[in-house]
Amino acid sequence: MWSLTRPDASSEEPVLVVDDRVTGATEEVLTAGVTLGMPRRDAEALAPFATVLVRDLADEARCFEPIVEMVENLVPRVEVVSPGLLFVPVAGAVRFYGGEGSLAAEVAKGLDELTGDQRGGDALVGIADGPFAARWAAATATSDEPHVVTDTIGFLSRLDLSTLREAMGGEEMIDTFRWLGISTLGDLAGLPRETLASRFGNPGVLAHRLATGEDRLVDPRDIHPELGVQMSFEEPLESLDAVAFAGRNLAERLLKGLRAAGVAPHTVTVSVEAAHGSPRERIWRSADPFTAKALTDRVWWQLRAWVETAGVPGGIVGLSITPADLSGEGRQLGLLTDESSSIEADRALARAQALLGPDRVLQGRAQGGRMPGERVVWSRWGEPGVESERDLDAPWPGATPSPSPALVPPRLQPIDVEWDGGMPTRIRLGSRWEPVLTWSGPWRLSGRWWAGERDADRYQLVTSVGAFLCVVSKGKAFLAGVYD
Repeated sequence: MWSLTRPDASSEEPVLVVDDRVTGATEEVLTAGVTLGMPRRDAEALAPFATVLVRDLADEARCFEPIVEMVENLVPRVEVVSPGLLFVPVAGAVRFYGGEGSLAAEVAKGLDELTGDQRGGDALVGIADGPFAARWAAATATSDEPHVVTDTIGFLSRLDLSTLREAMGGEEMIDTFRWLGISTLGDLAGLPRETLASRFGNPGVLAHRLATGEDRLVDPRDIHPELGVQMSFEEPLESLDAVAFAGRNLAERLLKGLRAAGVAPHTVTVSVEAAHGSPRERIWRSADPFTAKALTDRVWWQLRAWVETAGVPGGIVGLSITPADLSGEGRQLGLLTDESSSIEADRALARAQALLGPDRVLQGRAQGGRMPGERVVWSRWGEPGVESERDLDAPWPGATPSPSPALVPPRLQPIDVEWDGGMPTRIRLGSRWEPVLTWSGPWRLSGRWWAGERDADRYQLVTSVGAFLCVVSKGKAFLAGVYD
């Protein structure tokens, strides 16, 4: 569980690492019933005693880079799937090292020397026919004994259906299979593929292929030289921000060309040329065709890992991305989807961010709260969203009623309001007073007394020039929103 190797994960306390689901957990947490892949809310309910850390994939990729380099020194052409998981084609290496067992032992030895006693860094090595089988061979190995599968079909037939969660993107189809009395991949492999195709479509065919030991079928297409993209820089790129912008723009160019050709890659090679030193390259692999976000994330993780581990001395003077394993899967455009407009919007935002800086182009995501300003959490455009502070699905009694303001200041702004017998009569807008035509409220907002907050009242005030949301506390009024 590579997520536990992060430096802020305590070595003495129970730890739970999550994004939407559990990605890492210590022994005490697992004993409480938590499992990898479990929804975050369920895991926190089972292990309230654990310290919860939010997963940082970019930092995990940086820490994982020395592991990838060590394996690459033993076996070329390493394919990184995610931090903590990599695939290696071993046909040639098996002959060189004198057998699968010898190769696995050599890799495990090198991994143990790097991870040592690092929490969550136990090296698990598996060898099998195909990435899916090898991934679960490693999952069933032990830190002191690699798992070499000699009968891939027999090994897969004993695995539980839950091993398909990542490939299926959730539990829905797995739950349906269980309802039908299917509990293992062997049970699933015994069903006619055409029946699964008729009932479940492409996902059913994919599940059957994996259960029968067939990994994804790559649509073999020649890679046209123009599909690869590259950039050169007169001034070496040394700062993370500059590297991030370059990587994002290059990934965007690659995807635009691939969309025009009607294909998407399952594998990409990210290469850099350093101002001083040897060129570097790394292969990233995905079971599904890379989406725009998935490709951008992986390019960023890899570039950040090289920059922060001094892997590109003197800065980056050349950058390229080359696609491989091209497939037409998932490239069918929706009838009502304006794909070209979406691409142009992304390009415009990327250019604006490059000109204004990463903190001046933001994206919002809904979260819970009582005031309009609390209901949105902001993050840099193009980067993973930050963790919400408040649960969107919680009831939030006392929340400001609809409609929501179109404009919300970042902080409450003092504003002058005149009252007559508890009713608002005038509001000062700039240098003039505007009469209040109609109003609604007050709605009581109970403050968190334990945090020193006071109770307040909210009013919606309508004038001839606009409508406003005001908060009144201790006789003072504050502007909290402007309605469209």
